[in-house]
Amino acid sequence: MADLMAATGAQTAALISSGEASADEVLDFWLERASGDGLNGYLWTADRESARAGVDGSGPLAGVPVAIKDIFCTEGVPTTAASRILEGYLPPYTATAVARLNAGGMPMLGKTNMDEFAMGSSNENSAYGASLNPWDRGRVPGGSSGGSAAVVAGGLAPWALGTDTGGSIRQPAGFCGIVGLKPTYGAISRFGMIAFASSLDQCGPLTRDVTDAALLLATLQGRDQMDSTSVGIEGGISAPGAERLDGLTFGVPRGLIGQGIEAGVLARFEETLIKIAELGGTIVDIELPHAGHAISAYYVLAPAEASTNLSRYDGVRYGVRASDEDLLSMYEVTREEGFGPEVKRRIMLGTYALSSGYYDAYYGRAQRVRTRIVEDFRNAFGQVDFVVTPTSPTVAFELGEKTADPWTMYQSDLFTVPMSLAGVPAISIPAGLAQPDGGGPDLPVGFQIAAPAFAEQKLLEASFALESAIGFDGSAGLEGGLR
Repeated sequence: MADLMAATGAQTAALISSGEASADEVLDFWLERASGDGLNGYLWTADRESARAGVDGSGPLAGVPVAIKDIFCTEGVPTTAASRILEGYLPPYTATAVARLNAGGMPMLGKTNMDEFAMGSSNENSAYGASLNPWDRGRVPGGSSGGSAAVVAGGLAPWALGTDTGGSIRQPAGFCGIVGLKPTYGAISRFGMIAFASSLDQCGPLTRDVTDAALLLATLQGRDQMDSTSVGIEGGISAPGAERLDGLTFGVPRGLIGQGIEAGVLARFEETLIKIAELGGTIVDIELPHAGHAISAYYVLAPAEASTNLSRYDGVRYGVRASDEDLLSMYEVTREEGFGPEVKRRIMLGTYALSSGYYDAYYGRAQRVRTRIVEDFRNAFGQVDFVVTPTSPTVAFELGEKTADPWTMYQSDLFTVPMSLAGVPAISIPAGLAQPDGGGPDLPVGFQIAAPAFAEQKLLEASFALESAIGFDGSAGLEGGLR
């Protein structure tokens, strides 16, 4: 059974299907692993009974448990979005994404740690303490889906569900040496997923390899009548099997990649481009003229939507109520005590950007930049099949290294935010190891591939072929999960 720790989700499903392991044995193994969490990756862990609650179906992945980011509502199970303002909240319903996993026979191992309300790039904004990177516990796992990435990379879950608003699946996947996929906006229902920025939020998988990402996406994707923005992926998703990249063109936005990138990250990126060429792919330099403005636009648009979405947390309907003195006092004290510093910062930024006299100067202008970025990607995909960049300019940084400088922290999403603003799918796969500038341990480097909207199958095929050629070994991360 110890071999289960290194097994992918697909391999585990095959063991169950063949009778080499029972679903009970698999669940007990992973529940024991999760209970020994030494990464602060889980905010809540299940027992056998609660893990199976709501699991009422079967499928090819039946019996393989999954970790769920604590931003998904789960009936009767604590759901806090890593915020004190939702401490003790037990939702009366389950998010569609989680329900689809349950319908496929997949139990829930636990709810994973995250940046509060998915606002952050390091997981240090959690009200319950930061998750730790299993490759080096003195470093961040990335954010906001840092807990999900950490438990998968650290051998505390076979795979996990996360969310991505500006890079929150891809960046932690890159930092932790696993695969993270942000599907096209609308591919998966957002119903029951606590909102941060509704025009950007997207659900997606964090997995050990590309095949697992495809299998989870196949289960998760589809139209949902409870989410009017969901459309699904026409033709569905199947397991990838490509061995070559012949006839495919990969665009490199050199103007974007020159900004503040660590030497080791750039070296792994260039080596991966060589592998693409060896597999028959063609590398082309392209322009994304407005992508350099993506961070500035994002940190107007996302906080603006957050200021609206988070106005519902007032102590009246659910979560913490910090004062009963009078109505205004209840609002003020509840929000002051319930929200952390980064959430407050973004609410204030967003409210300011939407206020009278400033709307056109900030929010309106940021929306125009977003339109330009959408056009940039449309033009790029008229020339190439994929756009490729490093996932992050750096490897995982030390805990506390960037907390005093929000703008430096925001730069961690330099390469992921443009794809989010454009609404296109993007995946991060491990590209090797590199040392931080200035020296330090060897840490994972992510390679990001983006594709046109709803071209997930094509994206997964190319990623699968490249993943096989890279041959990344994530076993060092698996050793760091337990206490």
